[in-house]
Formats: sequence, structure tokens, C-alpha cells
Amino acid sequence: MSGPVLYEQHDSIVTLTLNKHETRNAISEDEMVDAIEAACARINADKSVRVAVLTGAGSAFSSGGNVKDMKDKKGMFGGTPTEIRDGYRNGIQRIPLAVYHLEVPIIAAVNGPAIGAGCDLAMMCDMRIASEKAIFAESFVKVGLIPGDGGARFLPRVIGISRANEMAFTGEPVNAQTALAWGMVSRVVEPEKLLEAAHELAARVAANPPSALRMTKKLLQEGQHAQLASLLEMSASLQALAHQTRDHAEAVDAILEKRTPVFTGE
Repeated sequence: MSGPVLYEQHDSIVTLTLNKHETRNAISEDEMVDAIEAACARINADKSVRVAVLTGAGSAFSSGGNVKDMKDKKGMFGGTPTEIRDGYRNGIQRIPLAVYHLEVPIIAAVNGPAIGAGCDLAMMCDMRIASEKAIFAESFVKVGLIPGDGGARFLPRVIGISRANEMAFTGEPVNAQTALAWGMVSRVVEPEKLLEAAHELAARVAANPPSALRMTKKLLQEGQHAQLASLLEMSASLQALAHQTRDHAEAVDAILEKRTPVFTGE
């Protein structure tokens, strides 16, 4: 298989693999941005998908921005200040929007270094599992830049403002065990067991009613910034829809009949 992002589906679980070995899965080039955006749109359009896993091919999760392109002022890194601004808005900033609007839960299986925008990409996901070889660095300051991809929103929400400040102001990496202690990831596993662990978690998520999963994700996102009254109103409205689904009736029947439920997304 080839292409900047590999898309594989098994049952209701999709695995997305960043696949640019030569750049250690940099995500700043147009073809990678296009591929990530297209993969998210494909998942949203396919109601058979209940959860996604995102990982990187080779030894790195993602090196973030392509430093060689920065040096050569190529692509989104070239032009006047106005052109660079538009390059970010029309380029890499499409990734956080696509991942944020992904309707199903997504798990980052961080197999190796997640650097700069690569670190932020992991933070955009709903859950994270790390290999023992993973490292995370909010390293923009090390190249005289700022988090231009939305990292200033995502990282503090995951690990808190003080630790996010430490990572952003020093640019220094943290290893997998520190990431675990800081709540950046929920689990650290041996490298060869990473995808197994991610898919095991994905299967536990996918075992639940797909409509309820999508609505729950939306509520959790809105709960990060909505007023309580607004969130309660949204909760009531979505709950009214959930009560009318066949999957809700199936879940209740299965509990009372002491059997495994079979959900259809209806």
C-alpha cells in the first residue's frame, strides 16, 4: 500500500497510518494535509465506523513541520507574511479542524517521537496510548516559531496550563513515562504491543451503540467551552434522540435478558 495516509478498516475500526518515511511523517506538506482531511471526511461519511486509531509508519509518530522546507522557504513556509498566514490557514490548520470535527472517537497510538505539530496532532485525538519509545515535544520555540497549528488550545486541555507552559517555553521533550504521569497518555506499552493495545481499547469503545458514541463525543467537546445551561439543553435534546433509537431498546433488553447486545446504529 502507498500514499501519505494508509486507511485500513477491520469491522467497525479504522486504522490511519501516517506514511511518509522520508520526512518521519511530517504533516506540513499539502499532500499530507489533504490525506488527513480526506480520511476524516471518509470516516464521517461511513456509519459503519465506530472508532479510529491513528499511528505512524516507521520509527516516528510525526516530526511535525518539515524543517528542510522551513530552511528552503518552501510550501507553507515561503512568501510574504500575508502569504505565510494564508499558507497556515489553508494548509496545516485544516488538520485540527478535520480531527476536531471527526464524529467518532479517535485513539493516537504514538509509536515514536511526536514533535512540534506531531505532538499537537496526538493531543487532538480523544485518547492516547504510547510506546515506550515515544517522546513528546512542543518544540516550536527551538526553531524560533510558535504553535501555529492550534497546539496552544489542545495541549493545555490535556495536561494543564502549567505543564503545557513548561513544554512550550522550554521546547524540551518528555518521555513516555513522564507523559503517563502527566496524563498525556493513558497507557505505556512495549513497542511491539502498541497497536494491539490500541485496537483492544478501540474494540471496547466500538462495542457500544455508534449513535450514542458520536453524541457523547460531541457533548464532551462542547463541555470544554459551553455554558452549563447551554450544555444541559444540548444534553436534553440529544438524550431525547437517544431514547428513540433501536440501539437504546436493544441495550436495555440485553441487560434485562442477561445477553450480549447487538447494535446496528439505528
